[in-house]
Amino acid sequence: MTTAERAAGPQFICQADQAYPDRLLRRLDANAPKSITIAGSPTPLSGPMTAFLCSQKTPGATILKSFDQAAAWRDAGRCVISGFHSPLERQCLDILLRGKQPIVMALARGMGAVRLPVAQKAALDDGRLTIISPFPAKENRATADLARQRNRFVTALADEVVFGFISQGGSNARLYDEIRAWGVMTRIIHNSVETSQSSP
Repeated sequence: MTTAERAAGPQFICQADQAYPDRLLRRLDANAPKSITIAGSPTPLSGPMTAFLCSQKTPGATILKSFDQAAAWRDAGRCVISGFHSPLERQCLDILLRGKQPIVMALARGMGAVRLPVAQKAALDDGRLTIISPFPAKENRATADLARQRNRFVTALADEVVFGFISQGGSNARLYDEIRAWGVMTRIIHNSVETSQSSP
């Protein structure tokens, strides 16, 4: 990302714009956001991406496997998109930031002012981190409902979805079933959902 692009501030992509991701329209239809706010490079949004989501509480068996998976994505140069909000998601973000591959972070609120830790700010300035929001600026505080909408948005953007862990009866369990109906390749690193099986 150039100095001029950084100075220009967040970009807005509307459904009518050529840069608007077609996957959102195909999968979310009328529920696709009217516009997306982007800080950083929009380029990763048009390329292959893996969405990574994990429930807030995770068993120990999930953690090390997820760390290994994050390192494998980093070493392979794979772009990962996530809210990076749950504890395990944040830890995996730290691993991904040590690489050179693009990373996309989706907010569960409007863009507004974004205060980033040093490593994330450096990645944003280098053009490796893209921050996006499907919500208007008036949504200035993350809520559980916005987080659920954000996660659905994240998975609709990806061509592969990986869950670290899914709590039975949680919102990610319902999202998992919806994603499978889209025909998206889906995998669970540590599966507690007895009625759901990972896609091949």
